[in-house]
Parts: sequence; structure tokens; C-alpha cells
Amino acid sequence: MSVIDPQDLRDAVIDDRERGLFRVKRTTMTADAVWQAERKRIFDRCWLYLGHDSEIERPGDFVRRKVAGRPLVFVRGKDGRPRAFYNSCTHRGARVCRQDRGHAKSFQCFYHAWTFSTEGKLVGIPDKEGYAPAVDAEELGLRPVARLACYRDFWFVSFAPDVESLEDYLAGAKEYIDLVADQGADGMRVLPGTHQYACNANWKLMVENSVDGYHGAPLHHTYFAFLAGQGDDDGAKQLRSTEARAYDLGNGHAVVDYPAPFPRAVARWHPIYGEDAKDELRGIRDELAERCGEERAHRMAETCRNLLIYPNLLLLDVAGLTLRTVWPVRPDHMELTGYALAPRGESDAQTRRRLEGFNLFLGPGGLATPDDVEALEACQEGFAATAEDYSDISRGMHRDAATVDELQMRAFWREWQANMLGSGHGAHDEGPKPAPAGAAS
Repeated sequence: MSVIDPQDLRDAVIDDRERGLFRVKRTTMTADAVWQAERKRIFDRCWLYLGHDSEIERPGDFVRRKVAGRPLVFVRGKDGRPRAFYNSCTHRGARVCRQDRGHAKSFQCFYHAWTFSTEGKLVGIPDKEGYAPAVDAEELGLRPVARLACYRDFWFVSFAPDVESLEDYLAGAKEYIDLVADQGADGMRVLPGTHQYACNANWKLMVENSVDGYHGAPLHHTYFAFLAGQGDDDGAKQLRSTEARAYDLGNGHAVVDYPAPFPRAVARWHPIYGEDAKDELRGIRDELAERCGEERAHRMAETCRNLLIYPNLLLLDVAGLTLRTVWPVRPDHMELTGYALAPRGESDAQTRRRLEGFNLFLGPGGLATPDDVEALEACQEGFAATAEDYSDISRGMHRDAATVDELQMRAFWREWQANMLGSGHGAHDEGPKPAPAGAAS
């Protein structure tokens, strides 16, 4: 791998506040050396999303994940405590968990039958007498990740022992996570199933796209035309509302926050749901107001937010409520997984509406995601001709950023450059910060 010159990284981003210019060199999307450095300087150092508490509710429940290329097992031990281990037998390295999810009393390596408890202890070695006393089972348990922490039932890992606390890392993103976590009176849960798909483009393009309101109206016109055909003429106009805003939340996190242009299963009725849904949605909306206050209920039900949790987690509280992870595989290829969230205990009819909205807009075969994938692959193809050029991300630098501006992408790139240069967090002082909403009662 070629060594990256620090000057090349400094030149990769032009951030001219005085002139209102922000540009990113396209080699950041194409160079293998950049991608290799990202793995060490970003993905080995940051907090990364692992899973939701609802996925491992009972002792013995587990899910298998790959995080930054590392195979992990996220499991709740018999003592009720969640843990994350490397999915690799300490004997010869084979995977000890071979299912995506399930319930287990223990994990047994299929290669030589070494067996590990749900707390990671080595509890079974066939023909143990074949080993000298120096081979100590206490030292050969499954290897835990360096750091594991939770915020509002969302679990994160870091491979850096000295990483800052998760709460400090999340900074201003916590307020927006709260707006999701408080939607269910009894908490939230991840619904069964996932969307797993790929895109032949650089991972950073999907991060940008997921919080980019500028492309919504022109690229997703088919979706908004569909809504208009169902009796909603506002649609994409809300993306340009004077209430729509973008915010830098610190540490690379960012959000676009805007009046809902979509039907929202949480509590915003739309003709697409039919008349028979009105009473149930009105009841949910009333419960939100009683429990959380009218201001916060309004934000939950009648506004949307696309939240980036740096570097690669998107919490998309839009037409559906979605967790999306974006994992780089090569400079020009990424893998994505989408999870649907819902309040615990909601009705079957409400869950059906939620999933229909999720699939219609955000699903890999829906009316929006294929547009995004095609656009990003077109960008990546274009970089083959213009890799030495710069992409412009200057929109809105001269004003308080709206949803159709690009402050949210600048927040990402400022953190990216600081991480790549090894200089800690970037400067996140552009624009006002969001006013905190009242806390849930």
C-alpha cells in the first residue's frame, strides 16, 4: 500500500469560510491508499454501531454481525449482560457462531468442537488430557471487543481501548436519538428481517446521500408524484420549507430536520393509509402529547429527520423508521444493511403501515433507494474521468443552512479530514445549533 502524504490529505478538502467555498478531491473516493487509511484511522478508532437491545432480549439470544470487516457475536449472557466477542475460535480461528441470529446455551466450534459459554468462557475441550497444564482454559475464552457501550438501547463497539465515552462521542446526536427512542411508551424494537444490498460506489457517497435534501425533489420525483396521486400535493415542497434546517451536531454527526413530506406511521395520517387508520393514529398522537408534551409530540409525529452518526450509521426517521449501516468493501464498493424500528406493543395494522412505508420509499426495491444507488454509481463511474477534480459541497455556506443545503456533508468531511490527519475531532462551528426540545415526562 502506498503511503499517504499528509499534505495530500490537507489538500483533499478545501474549506474556505471567507469565500464560502467547500470542495473535496475525488481521489478520496477512488484511491485504494485512502480506503486502507480510513480503516485504520476512522474505523479502528471510532464508535461503530453493533445492534439494538431488543435483538437480544433473553439470556442466550445472539446476533452475528460484521463490523468494519471484523466478525462479531453480540450475545446476552446467562447473567443478563450483553457482550460482544470476536467470532473466532481461540484454538484455530474458525467461526464459533454460524447463524445470523438465534438462541444458544453455548457456542461450539464445528472444527474441533471447542465450546464456549454465552459469557465467552471456554467450557469444553475434547480430550483435554492431551494438553499440558500450561494450556489454561481461563486464558482461552472468546476475545471481547475493546469497548462496548449503550445509549438508549443502541449498542456500539470500538476497537480502540482509549476511545472517549460513547455519550461524549455522540454529542448533539443524542437529542435526535431521543426523539426516536421516546416514540414508544415501552421502548422500541427492531422488527424481524433486514434489507441487505450493495452499491458499486464509495461508501462516503451513500453517507452524503442519506442526509442530502438537495436531491430529494429532482431524483425522487416518482415517489412524490405517487403521493400526489394519493391526494397529497405538498410532498417535496416541505423539503424547501422555511422550517427545514440542517445542523452540525459535533464530532462528525449531522442532521436534516424538516416538516414531514411523507406519511408517518408514528402518528401522521395520510390518504395512503385510508380512512380506517385515522382513529388509531389520532390515539397515538394524543398519547405522545400526554406523555411527552405537545412540542415534543409535534416533532415526533409531524417532522422528519435524517440523522448521520459518524462515520457510517444513518437513523432515517422519514417515511419509515430505519437504521442503515454503510460498510466499505473496496474504494468503489459498499455493502448496506437496513433495519426497521417500531414501538413495542403497536398493533399489527400499525406495523403493516410502517413496513409498507419503509419498503415503498427506503426499500432496495422501493421508489427512492434504487434512484440513490443509480446516482451514486453514476458518480463513481464519472470519477474515472475526473478523479483529480474536486466535488463542490459549498451550498448554503453563506446562510443558515436549510435542508437543501450542504452543511451536513461539510460536517462529515471536516471530521473525516481531522481523523485522517490524526488531529482528533474536526472544527464543527458552522451554523447555529438546534434548540433542545422538552424532555419526555
